[in-house]
Amino acid sequence: MSKFLALLAFVFLVNTTTQAQSIVTFKSLGHEDDVLYGMSGANSFYVKITPLTEMNGSKLVLYFEPSQALIKERSFINVVINNKPAYSGRLTRDSIQKLTLNLTRADLSPDKFLKIQVKTLLTISDDECKDLDNPAMWLKIKNYSYLALQKSNKSFFDNVNISNCFDSKRAIVYPANPSLHDLKAVAWAYSRLKKTQTRNIQVFEEDKLPDTVRNYIQVGNIASLTAAKRELVKVTPQSDQGLFYLHKSVSLVTDTNTRMVAAPNGTLTPVKTVSQENVTKEILFITGGDDNGFEKAITALGNMNILNSTYGDYLLIEKAQNTFFKSIDENRSKLSLKQIGGISDFLSGIGSLKSAYSFKNSDFSFTPKEVEIHFVANYSGLSPGDRGFFNIYLNGLLISSEKLDASGKLNTSITINRYQHHKYNTLEAEFRFFPTTGHCKDSFINFFAEVDVDKSYLESKNPFITSNLSFYQYPEAFNTGTTRILISRDYAKYAAAALGEIIFELNNNINANNFPEFVYSDGIQPDELKKYNIIALLSKDDKLLNEFPDAPITFSRDFRLYNTDNHTPVYSLSDTVSNGLAQIFYGRSNNATLVLTATGKHVSEAFLAVSKSITEQLSTLSSNVCISDVNSNKYLFNINKSSENLEYIDTKNGLTRFWDNYNLYILLGLLILILLSFLYVRSKVQKSQELFND
Repeated sequence: MSKFLALLAFVFLVNTTTQAQSIVTFKSLGHEDDVLYGMSGANSFYVKITPLTEMNGSKLVLYFEPSQALIKERSFINVVINNKPAYSGRLTRDSIQKLTLNLTRADLSPDKFLKIQVKTLLTISDDECKDLDNPAMWLKIKNYSYLALQKSNKSFFDNVNISNCFDSKRAIVYPANPSLHDLKAVAWAYSRLKKTQTRNIQVFEEDKLPDTVRNYIQVGNIASLTAAKRELVKVTPQSDQGLFYLHKSVSLVTDTNTRMVAAPNGTLTPVKTVSQENVTKEILFITGGDDNGFEKAITALGNMNILNSTYGDYLLIEKAQNTFFKSIDENRSKLSLKQIGGISDFLSGIGSLKSAYSFKNSDFSFTPKEVEIHFVANYSGLSPGDRGFFNIYLNGLLISSEKLDASGKLNTSITINRYQHHKYNTLEAEFRFFPTTGHCKDSFINFFAEVDVDKSYLESKNPFITSNLSFYQYPEAFNTGTTRILISRDYAKYAAAALGEIIFELNNNINANNFPEFVYSDGIQPDELKKYNIIALLSKDDKLLNEFPDAPITFSRDFRLYNTDNHTPVYSLSDTVSNGLAQIFYGRSNNATLVLTATGKHVSEAFLAVSKSITEQLSTLSSNVCISDVNSNKYLFNINKSSENLEYIDTKNGLTRFWDNYNLYILLGLLILILLSFLYVRSKVQKSQELFND
């Protein structure tokens, strides 16, 4: 009887719909205040919707701020959801306006994205021809606009599977004493999560996992899982088999909520209430029957095609490989705009018509010294008296402009040097059209243009080669050849999250095919360091540091780094603050080498901080040493043998170090002695004069 009641309770629990709302702000999606410029502006927002979201009952709340100069009664805002009109209306006189739209399942695209487009038609005067380039024509979408998404576990067991579960994961868990396989699995899982635009990915040792984290990835050989975790895996992998297994469950969680209630006398009193809520739990196990099987699961984790096509709750892996065949253009020196994500936009109207594209240096197989930007486009031919221009902007700066003509054909190129492009770049193509004076009102739909993204391209003319490697060339310096990742055995458990950042960055390009080998630092022979590109995460006491004579900084000696501007100390090896230090350089056989070390009590955070810092948009082309602490402070240095901002403290004798530490006190003491001597002599002279006068 008790079993029967338990079964009924479970069935009731599974079929109970939890109606809880999740608030997703535009700011949390990576948007600041988005400004729509011009008479006819447009912007798009894409939101990935998880399987546990019930679109019926969800809402879109937009806050927008129009320019104060607009004629509000003749200005309009339009909202298009999933390519279907959802709202059109005139602006009101409010400075901040709010628009609330109910969402339905029909608003979701087949690939489970919510596509929101905001379009404007603005008026600022009675003459629309004068409005074309008026800088007061704008409308701002505020970053506190949000989606109120209805959460439901009604179809949890049917709709959630391996292919779509990554979108909701926020954490990775690994064994307390991780093996190299465990670290490799964490790194590839981290990289996979980051490709879903997941922010603030958390990495936990198994014994430090908070109870509040219920949706995560668990890595580890099946034998290394705890007994409680092993019970959740209902499919047992055999020897030499890898396994993805998605555990799903719903449980009733009791929580205590505290709210402030106003008393009759006006004071606020905290009142605690107990609430119960059905919450879902997802654990994606990445495991194997043995180390070989576990390695197959890790290999499959790096293959997006496998992950995106696994619609069940488990996948047994008998064979896994990542073989990427390079195209004829083996060095990836020429990339079409379509390859970097460009789409064909049909542009029409007058004034400014823009298309935007993004590219990274790492999209090429090497850091480009010069890049040729080539555009091919078609447009409506200009009539006599019309004025038209084609402008190219790179990172917000105008780099090319040419006149349009009656041919309607555009075929133009410009070459930029290494000082003009950055690690991450935004490229804009702009058509500007102004019709003949007197015919403006009849010409709003006469002009059109379209960039051919297949024939337009970016081509790296020659590689950026220097005698010293810099962070500007990371990660593409590791694109050629085999890369080995070396880890200090005693620091292995602290390196997990940093390894994830590194694996993600090595494969954050249009042809992700960098699968480095993982090795303990004490398991590699010194002569092997010349055969591979090396990325090493080491403790400052690791003996392997002595095998890098070309490193900018020698860690076996105490050193101090100075600010080159005012020569004040910035970093010392004996610092008690947790710091991460990265240095990049060419090894003995001209192989790319990156060494990361961490100090202080918070080693994991220090490793992660510096691994993130070296992937950021750096303003210098020559920095080869980076220091980043856990408080987000970052310093960049260009260190070479003649640098004046590096000082080895242990090269000085005791007397020199004493003078460096206490020279100000010594000089102050000497000054006081001189002053006292002067006063003493002066007093004696005055006393002698008084005796003489008497």
